[in-house]
This record gives sequence, C-alpha cells and structure tokens, in this order.
Amino acid sequence: MTYWQADMETMSRADLEKLQLKRLKETIQTAGNSTFYNKVFKEQKITPDSIHSLEDLKRIPFTTKEDLRNNYPFGMAAVPIQKCVRLHSSSGTTGNPTVVLHSAKDIDEWANQVARCMYMVGLRNTDIFQNTSGYGMFTGGLGFQYGAEKLGALTVPAAAGNSKRQLKFIADFGTTCLHIIPSYATRLAEVMQESGIDPRRDTKLHTVCIGAEPHSEEQRKRIEELLGVKAYNCFGMSEMNGPGVAFECKEQNGLHIWEDYVIVEIIDPITLEPVPEGEVGELVLTAINREAMPLLRYRTRDLTRIIQGKCACGRTHKRIDRFKGRSDDMLILKGVNLFPIQIETILMKFNELGNNYLITIENDEMQVEVELSDLFTDDYSQLQRLTKEVTRQLKDELLLTPKLKLVGRGSLPVQEGKAVRVKDLRKF
Repeated sequence: MTYWQADMETMSRADLEKLQLKRLKETIQTAGNSTFYNKVFKEQKITPDSIHSLEDLKRIPFTTKEDLRNNYPFGMAAVPIQKCVRLHSSSGTTGNPTVVLHSAKDIDEWANQVARCMYMVGLRNTDIFQNTSGYGMFTGGLGFQYGAEKLGALTVPAAAGNSKRQLKFIADFGTTCLHIIPSYATRLAEVMQESGIDPRRDTKLHTVCIGAEPHSEEQRKRIEELLGVKAYNCFGMSEMNGPGVAFECKEQNGLHIWEDYVIVEIIDPITLEPVPEGEVGELVLTAINREAMPLLRYRTRDLTRIIQGKCACGRTHKRIDRFKGRSDDMLILKGVNLFPIQIETILMKFNELGNNYLITIENDEMQVEVELSDLFTDDYSQLQRLTKEVTRQLKDELLLTPKLKLVGRGSLPVQEGKAVRVKDLRKF
C-alpha cells in the first residue's frame, strides 16, 4: 500500500483519538475568540481545561446554518479579519448568505486534505487534472485546484459548462482525471456520443471524482460504463473547508472521513441523540484543524451511517456510507417519507432509460418523467412492458405508486450545473 501521509492515514484508533482530543482543546481555545462561541462557551461554562475526553464534546450545543446566517458576516470569525486570506459564501437566496473564512494555514491544510484524497485513488503528479466545477464563491473549484497543485498534477481550470470546450480540452491536453458533478458527467457522455467520441479510444481519461449532489450507486456505475473510467465519490461542504472532507479509496466501499481534521457524530435528526454505530442518522461534524472559523458540532443535515469494520486499504479513519439524502430534502407524500435518490436508484437499473429525469409533485400526486435511452427500440409493446416494470419497482421501493411518463431523449431540460430533479408544486 502507498499513502500520501502513511503515519496519519494508518494511525491506530488510540493515537487518533488522542490527537483528536488535543486538537479539540486547541480548537475550543481558538473558537472562543469568536463573538458567537465566546457567548456559547460562557453560558455552558466550557473551557479547554474542562474537556477531559471526546465524550465531553456533547456538552457543546449544536451549531446550525441558521447560526451562521444570524452571525453574518463575521460573527463566527475566530481570528482578526486581517489574518484571513479568503472568503467563500453561499448564494443567500433564503436570507443572509453563509460566510466561511480561511487563513493562509487553513488554505494550506485544505490543499493537503484534497491532495491526500486524490493520491488515495491513484492520482499522481504525472496526471492531467481537469476541473469542471465553478470557480468563485463555490468551494469546489478552488478547493480541487489547490489540492491538485499540491499533488503536483498539471491542472486545467476549465470551470463549469460549455461541453464542447470541455471535450476539446480533454482531447488536446490529454486529460486523465475530471472533477465533475454526477448529472453533468452523464450529460458530458451524451455530448461525446453525439460528437462521435469514444472515451476509451479517443481520450486518456481513467478517473473521475464525483460529488456536490446526491447520487446512487447505480448512477456511479453508469458513469463508469459511459466514460470508461473509475468514478470515486467525494464529500465536502463549505462549512468544513469544502471538498476533501471524505473520499472513497480504491475499494469503493464507503468514504474515509479524515478524523485528524474532523470529529464525526451520527445523530437522530428528531431526538438529536446519538444513533448506534451502523445505523442511519444525520452527520454532525466538528472541525479540529481550522484556524479562521472552526465550527463545533455542526449539523450538516446529510443522512448517512458509519460503515463498521476495517477497510482493506489499511486506512484507519472511519468510513461513512453514500448519502441517503438530506433531512431537509425528505419528501412526505400521503404520509410516506421518501428521498429522490430512492427513485434514481430504480431508474438507473434499466438500460432502456436515459440519464435525465424529473419528479413533479402536485396535489399530493407524484409524476416521474424519465427520458428513454438509445437502447430503447420504438416498439409500443416494449414501452408498455417497460412502463409496467419500472412502475412496479418504484411502488415496491416507495410504498406508493407514482405516475410514470417515459419521454423521448432530449424532452426534458438539459442542465450543465446541478440538476434540478424535484419540482414540488404543492402549496403548504
């Protein structure tokens, strides 16, 4: 086995938890300089010396996205603004945006974190890395850019969209790795097909890093087949830096979450109590290696579970499962709780179905529109059989029967950013 930082990636649990406790105490000392945490710590009588074990973390209240909005713009800053070198922010479409600050040390640590992830999946300084994420306030662009540079790879900051240009860069520069949103990966494969490009024959692609939106195992397999690559799941969030918080290794059996950077909790989103290891709950993260704006017990709203047992790759950091969805993305229809990814999982099982779909909910009725693929032959009896079988499997999975509408390729809107999969037209 080869590692980016063998001593850190294979550290024993006892040593890792010892390091976490040390860094947690240091983080409490730093975070206490912020307006927000200074008040929280005084109310809860929390000091670095009052933290004797990792269990004491539970004495600290949860931090939420609303806390970040209420303390906009710099109420969460733990260092003087003059020591910060970069700011990232959300769009703020539902109120104040969330602001995340970085010191020079934070940027360097973040780059190291991403480089560790990339090295883990076999990328080296001989690779040519093309980043199709947006640059700017979104962390996906610059996060991977700095990580790839730290790795020593030649980087192509292509940014989002413009598929024809993306394909020209891939061909002309000999791109070997893409960072790409799952829905855009399938769209890019379609453009390749339309342009007569065979990714196995006409490109040097061998790896894609996918993230930024929930996707099923079936969609990952489809991306691998369409592009002739290995596709590795990536998890990140701006509040914890950005991309690189967790990443799959070559085993593709869960994402290693870097516990020298964060402490992981899984809680019941209703009771807020810890769930038994292995059960699904909401991911809560505490940053323990950040300087400018560390967040403690941050509720991510992402639903996942800890995968039990040791990973064959030899890394000792915990693994989290593919995300089931977000607690605030859950749809309740006729008393049934469901997530869009459940529908995608079914749709991607059928080769006759394409990659683009749309879920519309109106008057407590669900319609699922999905495009047909090129493998579908224009046969009415086949269309009937396919409609019946897909509907049956959706009913078995969702415990309700949606109206299924199979449409021709190109019938649904094409998106080169995050795909809009759900239109909920109900008025509450």
